Amino acid sequence: MLLEIPISNEWLFILGSTLVFFIILSIVISILLYKRKITKRQKDLDQKARLILKEAEIAAENLKKDKILEAKEKILKMKSEFEEEANRKKNQIISNEQKVKQREQQINKELEQVKRKEAELAEMQQTLTQQLEHVRKRREEQEKFNQQKVQILENISRLTAEEAREQLVASLKDEAQTRAASYIKDIMEQAKLTATKEAKKIVVETIQRTATEHAIENCVSVFNIESDDIKGKIIGREGRNIRALEAATGVEIIVDDTPEAIIISGFDPVRREIARLSLHRLVQDGRIHPARIEEIVTKTTKNIEDEIVELGERTVIDLGIHGLHPELVKMVGRMRFRSSYGQNLLQHSREVANLCAVMAAELGLNVKQAKRAGLLHDIGKVWPEELEKPHAIVGMELAQKYKEHPSVCNAIGAHHDEIEMTSIISPIVQACDAISGARPGARREVMEQYIKRLKDLEELGTSFDGVEKCYAIQAGRELRVILDAEKVSDERASQLSFEISQKIERDMQYPGQIKVTVIREMRSVAYAK
Repeated sequence: MLLEIPISNEWLFILGSTLVFFIILSIVISILLYKRKITKRQKDLDQKARLILKEAEIAAENLKKDKILEAKEKILKMKSEFEEEANRKKNQIISNEQKVKQREQQINKELEQVKRKEAELAEMQQTLTQQLEHVRKRREEQEKFNQQKVQILENISRLTAEEAREQLVASLKDEAQTRAASYIKDIMEQAKLTATKEAKKIVVETIQRTATEHAIENCVSVFNIESDDIKGKIIGREGRNIRALEAATGVEIIVDDTPEAIIISGFDPVRREIARLSLHRLVQDGRIHPARIEEIVTKTTKNIEDEIVELGERTVIDLGIHGLHPELVKMVGRMRFRSSYGQNLLQHSREVANLCAVMAAELGLNVKQAKRAGLLHDIGKVWPEELEKPHAIVGMELAQKYKEHPSVCNAIGAHHDEIEMTSIISPIVQACDAISGARPGARREVMEQYIKRLKDLEELGTSFDGVEKCYAIQAGRELRVILDAEKVSDERASQLSFEISQKIERDMQYPGQIKVTVIREMRSVAYAK
C-alpha cells in the first residue's frame, strides 16, 4: 500500500522554478557553445582563405616570371632567325653579284672572241675573193683552150661538136636498150618458171581459208520461227508448199533438224530477201497454200522493187548526186542486199563516196565526179546477169552505157587495176576503196563478234589487281590500262604491262598485234576554304 505524502503549494512552486532555471541555464549554455563553435569555424575559414590567397599570389608571381622568361626566349629566337635570314640573303646577294660579275667577264671574253672571228672571217672572205678571181681567170683560160681543142678536132674529123655528141648518145642508147632487153628477157623467163607454181599455191590457200565463209555469207539466209510446229505448215502436204515457194522465188528452202530455223539458199540476195519476207508474211497470216504463196510472193517482189528504188533515190539525195540514170539508181538500191565479208555493199559505197569527196576537195579536184565514182565503183557486183568479166569492168561498161563521164568510167574500171588509170580521180577511188575495206572491224568478222572481242579484251585487263579502268581503242589494236596510283607502284606498272600482254597471247585470238599501254597517274588534291 503506497504511502501518500502530502505536498504543499510552496514545494510545487520551488520545484517548478528550479526546473525552469535549469532549462534556461541549459539553453544559455547551448547558445554559448554554438557561438564558440561558429567563431572557431569562422577563424578556420579566414585562415584557409588567407592561405589560398597567398598560394594564388605565389602562383601568379611564378606564372608571371615564366611568361616573361618565355617571351624573352621567343624574342631572342626571333632575333636569331632574323639575323640568320638577313645573313643568308646578304650572302645570296653577294653570290649573285659574283655570278653577275663572272657572267660579265664571260660575255666580254665571248665578245672578244666574236670580234676575233669577225676579223678572221673578213680575212678569209678576202682570201676567197682572191681565189675566186683566180679560178675565174683559170676557167676563162680553160674555156679558151677547150674551144681551141674543139676547133682543132672539128677540123680533123670534119664534124661539129653537136654532131659528135649526138652520135655518141645514139650509140650508148642502142647499147643500153640491148642490155635492158636482155635483162628483161632473163627476168621474164625466171618469173615464168615460178609464177604458175606460186599462183596455184596462193589460190589454193585462199580457197581453203575463205571459200566456206564466203559461200555461207553470200548464198544463205536464216529465217527464224517461233516453234517447230510451223515447219509442218510450211512444208505442206507432200511438200507442195515448199515446191510452190521455191518455184515462185527461185531459191532453195532447206528444212532440217536445226531448231526454230529454216535455211534459205540462193546466190541472188534479192531473191533470198523476197523469200524471207514472203515466209514471214505467210507465217503471220497462217494461210499457207500454193495459191496464197504465189500471191504473197508477187506482192513481196513488187514491194522489194519499190524499196530498192526508194533506197537508191534516198542514197543519191543524201550524197547530193544529181542526174544519175534510173537504172543506176536502182542498182545502187540493190547494193543494200549485198554484202562482202560482213560489210554491207551500200554502206561501203557510201563510205567510199564520202572519202573520195573529202580527198578530192583537199586536192582541189572535182568533188562531184569523185563522189559519183566512189558510189558507183562496185556497181558491177549487183548486175543480175552472169558475165565472165571482173566486176570492175562490168561496172565501167554499165557507166559507159548510161552516159557517165569518162573520168568516172575510168575510175570504176581501174579501181582494181583491171585497166590503166587515165584520170586523176582513179587513184583516189582505189585508195578510198582500200581504206573502207581494210578498216579494222569493217570486214571478215560480224559486228557482234567484233564487239565481243573488244569486251573480252577490256575484261581481261580489268581482271588484274590495281587496275582502275581499261579501254580497248583503235579497233582493238591497243589496250589502254588506267592504274590506281595508291595501289600500284611504277615498278609494278611496268611489270603489269608485260603480264597483261602475256595473258592476251595465251587466252585470246586476234589478228596482227595488240599494244598494251599502262598509265599510272598520281594526283594530289586539297581544298582551300
